[in-house]
This record gives sequence, structure tokens and C-alpha cells, in this order.
Amino acid sequence: MQTIFAAQARTPAGWQQGLRLCIEDGIITRLDTGCTPRAGDLRVDTLLPGLANLHSHSFQRAMAGMNEHRAEGRDSFWTWRALMYRFLDHLTPEQMQAIATLTFMEMLEAGYTAVGEFHYVHHQPGGAPYASRAELSQRIFAAAAETGIGLTHLPVLYSYGGAGRQPLAGGQLRFGNSGAEYADLVEQIRSLAHRNLPADTVVGIAPHSLRATCPEDLRDVLALQDGVPLHIHIAEQPAEVADITGWLGARPVEWLLQNAPVDPKWCLIHATHMTEAETRALAHSGAVAGLCPITEANLGDGPFNGAAYLSHGGRFGIGSDSNLRIALPEELRLLEYSQRLRDLCRNVMVPGPGSVGESLYLGAAEGGAQALGRTAGRIEPGALADLVAIDSTHPALCALDPAQLLDGLCFAAGEGTVTDVWSAGRHQVKEGRHLARDRILAAYRQAMADLRAAL
Repeated sequence: MQTIFAAQARTPAGWQQGLRLCIEDGIITRLDTGCTPRAGDLRVDTLLPGLANLHSHSFQRAMAGMNEHRAEGRDSFWTWRALMYRFLDHLTPEQMQAIATLTFMEMLEAGYTAVGEFHYVHHQPGGAPYASRAELSQRIFAAAAETGIGLTHLPVLYSYGGAGRQPLAGGQLRFGNSGAEYADLVEQIRSLAHRNLPADTVVGIAPHSLRATCPEDLRDVLALQDGVPLHIHIAEQPAEVADITGWLGARPVEWLLQNAPVDPKWCLIHATHMTEAETRALAHSGAVAGLCPITEANLGDGPFNGAAYLSHGGRFGIGSDSNLRIALPEELRLLEYSQRLRDLCRNVMVPGPGSVGESLYLGAAEGGAQALGRTAGRIEPGALADLVAIDSTHPALCALDPAQLLDGLCFAAGEGTVTDVWSAGRHQVKEGRHLARDRILAAYRQAMADLRAAL
């Protein structure tokens, strides 16, 4: 049993002073408040529920900085994607594992306790399968095991190169599976995860998008869901909205809500370009909107319709997507600032009077846990011990009272506020550093030296 004493903690009942928390088998079993520390307690300053990073393509971490040079003409998501395909032509399984391990370590140090890895690279360059079709998923598993992060693995069905069943080409060939091949892959991955990873690991399913699947394949994929999370990219770019409307006769979110059983087990990634009616309907479905503000800003996607979505009770979480920058408070900050810039007002992402920081942080904690199928996002008995400790004496926070701490974390803090992180009770970050940081960095640097030589 582990015991943690926190000088203060944010629980569903509000801010508590002198909280003593017990963990057994990765689960919070007891909370006592108004306590003093005992011998054997691990002492921290301020304890918060951990956030899940609900959307990651870990391999893209190694591309950070490669796509910020303007070429002739107008740059967009689509020109960025072309470079991503070329980059993929050189990545080996060993390099993917080293990149994922670094990425997951950085997530933990930033305060994320779990990750939803939206994994669509399945094959060798050119599209030939590996001897084990789950080879690259096993590399993700190895990265999760080494870092201790909670993992919801989301193998992706990617069958077509564009709306209307366009054939796969170029870098997309590493992604491709038929519906039957995908079903076999998911079965194999589930078996491997059950044998090799902790009990809090989840294997969900992920049709990549409406443009990379078709209605018949989407229907067949639903038969594999069986109560696990289902994630899908949706309405990220205006061109995508136009392509899907021209092919299926309805906008992407509109079509999905009319033709699929979207419910709280679903997570719609981006959902950037929605009408007011789509925004309201998505909120009422109980699904989670998976928002990735840093990546969405970097790719020029546009802002989410946040105020309207919250006004209808919509649930949301955050993800680092391309992993250009892994910075948890910055994702929340940019989500709010994107709304302010669009609407020319302040304090938008809160459904009524109150703290914007608390609305952002606690909303993302609960929505992220829901999206990843984790009993987490709250400090209470029976929940996974997904926990983050921060230092309220940090210069960015020391002037604030407890009711303002999450505002300070979201809007004033930079690096250095996170001291400790637990994922399902696994204490992986101490004094701001991951336990295996030096080894992970050395392996990543060697992998990048090899990759640069090949590019």
C-alpha cells in the first residue's frame, strides 16, 4: 500500500486541506482530510487529478520543427501531410519505439497520466506487412511499459486515400488494412495487451475518418467495439467537410450522428468545423470532443465552437496529437485563447460564473478519462490513482489562494510546477523528472542520429 499526504488537494468536494490518500493495486482506496502526515507517507504540496492525453500520434514527435519553412504557394494541413508521408518512408520499428518512449516520458513529466495512442502506422514502407502484423503496436506497448504511462491503444482502420474510396498511395500504404485484416489485427493486439501490459490498459478501436473508410466498413467496425472506446477524426478541415458532403450528401458530423450510434463511448477528434445544430447534437450525444489546440493552431485548422458546446453540456478532453510541443497547461490555455481571439471577449470556456481554469482542467480531466475508458479524472475512492502533484510555492503560483491555483496553472505557469506523477499508482515522476529519463534520452538521441543519416 502507498500513502500520500498532500497539504492540499482538489477533490470532487472542492479543495481539501491535509489530505491523506491510500493506494492499493493502483486504486485509491481511502481519503482522509484534516490530517497531519505520518511516518511513511510520501509528502507533496498540492495534489490534482491527472489528465489523460486523449489523442497522440507518437511518431510525429520526431518531426517537430521540420515543417515550419514556408514553401512556394499557400501552406496548409495538406502540405504538412505530404511531408509526414515522406518522413514515414524512413522510420524503422526500433526508431518508432524510441520516439514513442521519449514522447510518453515527456507526457508524464508534463502532468499527463495516460495516453490515447491513435496508431495508424501498421506496415513496412511500401505497405508490405511485418511478419507479425502487430509489430508496431508491440513497439508502442514496449514504450508504455518502459515509461509506466497508462495506455489506451487505438489501432486505426485506414482503407482509402480519400473520400469516395480513393486508393491508398505513397506513405498511406503503411496504414492500409481491409476490414477483415483489421479485425484480425485488433484480435491479435488485444491478446498481446492482455498478456503483457498492466490491467488498466485498454484496447479501443479507431476508424481513422470518414474519408479513410466507407459506410460499410464503419458498420463492420462497430461490431468490434464491445464496450470499448471508439475514436474517429472528424471535420478537421474545410476541404474535408466539402469532400464528405459531396460524397455522402451530408457534412461529416451531421452524417455520423445520423448514421452511427454515437454515444459516451465515442470520441470525435477535432470536430473543428461544425454548424450550431451539429454542435448542439454532438453535446447531447454524450460523446467527448477530443481537442488538440496546439496542433490545431499549428496546422491552421481553426478554433473549436467551445462556448456553444459547453452551453449544451458538451464533454471535452485534450490531446497533443502531432506532439509538436507536449505542454499540458499550454493546451488548455490555447483552447481558451482561441475562443477569446475569435469572439473578442474573455473567460469563455466556463458555462457560467466561475473559474475558467477549474472549468478547463477538471472538464478535461473527466472528459479525457471517459474518452480513454479509464476510471479516473477524479480523486475519490474506487478511482485509478492517476494523480499529479504540483508546487504551489512556484513563482507562477505562490501569490494565489487555492481557489485560484488552477487559473494560475492554466494561464500563468510554464515549466517546473509538476513535482510528482502517478499512473494507476505507478510513481513515475519524482522531483519533476521521470525515473528513466537519462536512459530514454540516450536511446532517442541515437535513434535520431540514425534517422538523420537516412533522410
